[in-house]
Amino acid sequence: MNAELLKDLVTMKMPYGKYKGVVLCNLPEPYLVWYHSKGFPSGKLGMLLHTIYEIKLNGLEHLLKPLMK
Repeated sequence: MNAELLKDLVTMKMPYGKYKGVVLCNLPEPYLVWYHSKGFPSGKLGMLLHTIYEIKLNGLEHLLKPLMK
């Protein structure tokens, strides 16, 4: 896993929609499940959303805690 990718998950904010302004790692799991069923957007945002979806799905959120400040 790329360290820069993990840093983006704890710093980048959702740029649009219902959760605009929420840091990606703080997005609620049901929202990520919805995106998974509809399809993630293309590009870096989609990759980050898919990554945080997988992290939450597998209960690995604790891996991000040291990066949050």
